[in-house]
Amino acid sequence: MLFRSYSRFATLFSVYPTNETQPSDPAASNSKSVHATPNDPPWNSPVAIGVWFASVLAIVIFPAILLLPYLISLKGQFADNVALAEYMQSDPIAILLQVIAIIPAHAATLLLAWLVVTNNRRFSFRQTLGWTSGGFKWWHYIVILVAFFALAGTVNSFYPEQDNDLMRMLRSSRTAVFFVAFMATFTAPLVEEVIYRGILYSAFQRTFGVAAAVAAVTFLFALVHVPQYYPSVSTIFLLTLLSLMLTLIRVKTGSLLPCIIFHTLFNGIQSLFLILEPYIPNPTAIPDPAPAIFLLLK
Repeated sequence: MLFRSYSRFATLFSVYPTNETQPSDPAASNSKSVHATPNDPPWNSPVAIGVWFASVLAIVIFPAILLLPYLISLKGQFADNVALAEYMQSDPIAILLQVIAIIPAHAATLLLAWLVVTNNRRFSFRQTLGWTSGGFKWWHYIVILVAFFALAGTVNSFYPEQDNDLMRMLRSSRTAVFFVAFMATFTAPLVEEVIYRGILYSAFQRTFGVAAAVAAVTFLFALVHVPQYYPSVSTIFLLTLLSLMLTLIRVKTGSLLPCIIFHTLFNGIQSLFLILEPYIPNPTAIPDPAPAIFLLLK
């Protein structure tokens, strides 16, 4: 039933590229010989915005659904909803449930994205988004990662991160840290890049041009993370810079794969530090890795 609902959505709103005509031969229309490319996708900007909005909505709805039974079990223990809301923000079990709920939210988002990108299974997912290196070499990843981490360390030394929702989440329990690290490395980069540098950028650059597309995608990526990192201005600034860097990689290579690889490496390195932090001797001598971590928990 869920798959059929997503399929109907993708069929209703999918479109052919503006510079293509729809094949008159039904057999040809069902064939993957009708190609779509990263810069000429089979969806338009309104569809891209709809998918983006659905991805944000999923991050809100799925945690609420998973949290509901736990809330019911606590019914009558709090004087009002304000007290209950404060408890939900500090209770380790409630926080863990909200973190775990991001996994099915990511899965649902990826399913919707797959149906839209493939035009309900007509086109190749990888070919449409771009699954080549695009000339991006292994040493490019190293140089950019080193430069960005150096910049992040400099910024944080002058403007330390202020307390925010992510930091409170990571302090709630070690189990939450492990789940966050898992999602940051194995689900967030893929889902995030497919939505932002895949679906959004591909449609926007065709409709509005490259410069406007870069600005819009960078802004939207940062926007959905502001509630999570507010009021830490330095972290929001670095997150925006990271989004710009990833989008420019997409522009330069014409492919989504380098963005996914870079984002995975970036999050994976920081996730490793999060997990190892308690075991590193003399932790006061090294920067706390949490302030610089940029995870897709939207």
